[in-house]
Amino acid sequence: MDGEPEARPTGEPKVRPNGESEAGSDGGQEMSAQPRKQVNVGWVKELHARKGLQLGLGFFFGIIFGFLLQKGGVTQYNVIIGQLLLSDFTVVKVMLSAVITGMLGVRFLNSLGFVSLHPKPGSLGMNMIGGLIFGIGFGILGYCPGTVVGAIGNGFLDALFGGLVGILLGAAAFAELYPKLERDVLKKMDYRDITLPELLNISPWAAVFLAVLLLGGVLWGLERLGL
Repeated sequence: MDGEPEARPTGEPKVRPNGESEAGSDGGQEMSAQPRKQVNVGWVKELHARKGLQLGLGFFFGIIFGFLLQKGGVTQYNVIIGQLLLSDFTVVKVMLSAVITGMLGVRFLNSLGFVSLHPKPGSLGMNMIGGLIFGIGFGILGYCPGTVVGAIGNGFLDALFGGLVGILLGAAAFAELYPKLERDVLKKMDYRDITLPELLNISPWAAVFLAVLLLGGVLWGLERLGL
């Protein structure tokens, strides 16, 4: 029946959304006792099949997202540079608030079977080099890919010509160099698509609770310090 877990013979490894078994390639023990929950609500599956409606919803919520970015002040060059200079913590406050809200919301929807999680595999090579390039561009231009779109909506020409053109050129260069990067850089020290609950072997809700306590404590500390 719809919504009931599928029976599985004892000892058969669970399969992740990407088709990989949760057991290691050497037949070792599973990393986590909790399988990743999949979408099991009929109307959500129907929504996934209606691409036009998805595009419309994405456009609608994108407008809301841009509006909130602008109201939060994080589409302004001075605010972002102030964060990088550690003189204005508006960006950190907005980001941490969004992370807390997103964690609680996504985990709640996942527990109801409305969404499934598809963590992106990572590696030290892609994260260190990608983060370095991202940080340099962030510091020079004063925008990230999300805030640059909001800044364009504000009419900032530096975001339009520096940010949007840079994104297009960077995407084109990455696509051209991807085969070589994948072979020589992106797979260095690969740690797959493991999540914190799987790594720590704890309940997903326990991981969310600990993260909310930690990030909430940081927000509280910033407010207490007047930053």
